[in-house]
Amino acid sequence: MSALPRFLRRPEAVAGAIILALLFAMALFASLLFPGDPQAIAGPALLPPFQDWSLPLGTDRLGRDVVAELFHGAPTSLAVGLAAAAAALFIGAVVGTLAGFAGGLVDEGLMRITDAFQTVPSFLLALAFVSVVGPSLGVVVTAIALGTWTGPARVARAEVLSIRERDYVAGARVIGMHPLEIAFREVLPNALPPVLALSSVIVAAAILTEAALSFLGLGDPNRVTWGGMIAEGRTVLRTAPFLSIVPGIALVLTVLGVYLTGEGVVETTAVRRSLS
Repeated sequence: MSALPRFLRRPEAVAGAIILALLFAMALFASLLFPGDPQAIAGPALLPPFQDWSLPLGTDRLGRDVVAELFHGAPTSLAVGLAAAAAALFIGAVVGTLAGFAGGLVDEGLMRITDAFQTVPSFLLALAFVSVVGPSLGVVVTAIALGTWTGPARVARAEVLSIRERDYVAGARVIGMHPLEIAFREVLPNALPPVLALSSVIVAAAILTEAALSFLGLGDPNRVTWGGMIAEGRTVLRTAPFLSIVPGIALVLTVLGVYLTGEGVVETTAVRRSLS
């Protein structure tokens, strides 16, 4: 049985994929459905949900459309999550491959650097980095990647250590391939599946970290973010709790969708490898 039918037989994986599909649709069509500035005043301040069907989720304390902000916040969360995960996986795969394949002092030095990064909680590292450099989307992505690459690095190193002495690697050495070429063309592709299995966890953590930074006022000031919406609603939490609840639900659904889809993919590929 191919991978797709096995994936579709897992209801939790299908539910996660549906959630992610809806979120990507929100991100893709946000500018089409809500053109113009999502932070422009659209109605009276603190309009409750379902009171005006042109503003179905009401307005915030400045009169901005909550639905428009919600849609325009989706691209930021997804972009940060995917970009930070890609950067963390790339750094981790390169460091882990070099450490595992080279061994000796190179392995020892790279692992000590990895240990140093792991001693600092990833959120505190991101918080300090953004505070020093200044908030922007690129800085937030870099900060999150710097705090999350160590996990992929250790997994990649462990896989490379188990692969580097196999016959096809020895054959590549015999024919005179450069060590770096062997490491990244022969060894790394076979070590990647367990590393990529961490992607869903990193994406979910990156989305939550970006929201937390935005909540603290350290997100990109030029973009609407769900964390910023939650922080905005905090000031009127007693009188208008929906301003924090709506983006909070969006964050929970996003993380849940990423996690369920990732688990489905990992379990499907694990079954496939065991059958092959």
